[in-house]
Amino acid sequence: MAGLCLLSALGVGCGKKDNGGVGPEPASNEWKVGAYLSLSGAETQFGKDTQEGTELAVEEINAKGGVKGKKVRILFEDDKSNPQEASNKVLQLINRDKVVALLGEVASSRSKAAGIVANKNKIPMISPSSTNPDVTKVGPFVFRVCFTDDVQGQMGARFVKNKLNKNKIALLYASDDLYSSGLANEFKNEAKKLGMTIVAEKSFLKNETNFTTYLNEIKSAEPEAIYAPVYYNAMVPVARQAKAAGIPGNMFVGGDGWHSDSLVNDAGEEMEGAYFTNHFSPDMPSPSSQAFVKRYVEKYKREPSALAAQGYDSAMLLFDAMGRAKGDTPEAIRDAIAETKDFPGATGSITINAERNAEKPIVIVQIKGKKFTYFDTVSAK
Repeated sequence: MAGLCLLSALGVGCGKKDNGGVGPEPASNEWKVGAYLSLSGAETQFGKDTQEGTELAVEEINAKGGVKGKKVRILFEDDKSNPQEASNKVLQLINRDKVVALLGEVASSRSKAAGIVANKNKIPMISPSSTNPDVTKVGPFVFRVCFTDDVQGQMGARFVKNKLNKNKIALLYASDDLYSSGLANEFKNEAKKLGMTIVAEKSFLKNETNFTTYLNEIKSAEPEAIYAPVYYNAMVPVARQAKAAGIPGNMFVGGDGWHSDSLVNDAGEEMEGAYFTNHFSPDMPSPSSQAFVKRYVEKYKREPSALAAQGYDSAMLLFDAMGRAKGDTPEAIRDAIAETKDFPGATGSITINAERNAEKPIVIVQIKGKKFTYFDTVSAK
């Protein structure tokens, strides 16, 4: 499948057109924004959740008349959870569809690859959820609405040390994944600064599914907590095999890559009591968060994930910048994104700093009764 194109506001597809199936030329009465997401492949759930949040944002802005009197149309493309495909889809959205801005991706490896293309072509791009620090370093046209792994890793270590009072830590992560390995390294560096001891460090390849040997070696090291900054699709077998090895779920601490319904649906019992750093929780006590949750539940009949909330925030922040921009060009929109301060997002107040990263609070979520529950909000400052 080449990709999924949706006209979010009107429900009209963008398949074959009279001009040869390459999509319509830019119209004066609409904004065309490209979104590239993992709508198939290993991280499909991430992509679909993000898509739903984005669609909700488009519906809301168009119901209010759009931006500067023009409706917004989102063109979704499926990058199949692959960095090279992400680059290809972004180039397609820029050259074929003439989009003024881009939204995507969730995975840092895909955002970095596609961000290079966006920056080269001077099209502003906002990642909803890519947390590796290198993502926005590719150039001045690449932004994010999430915190970075250096901040997330540091706050994760401080939480384990100061809130959980744990000092002997084991690490379990994917060595060939930019997100997982980067977050593990940031946590480890901060843990050492805090006087914590890393008693075991085990890495694996993303395509591995048998973690029993690693878990038994970790158990033998007698850690007080296990930091496992992996994606939900890896954490499910890790949790199941950990239980079989006699390791309880409440020993695990993770990062935002855990937040998927698949984790609690498939391993909620095994993960009981575990904590992770995140951008959002449906029950967090914030007026803007609760307003988003209400609208999302009305539309999709279930609570939103953090990925849905970040997809919503990336789109709404972009639309806000488009409305404030001094012109309708990608360059003008880029400048307006860079000037964003105290934007009231579903995930909290967002300010874009000089490095094009989001300054915002971090949420601590605990898994209780096979549900993600709000535990605390911590400031990175």
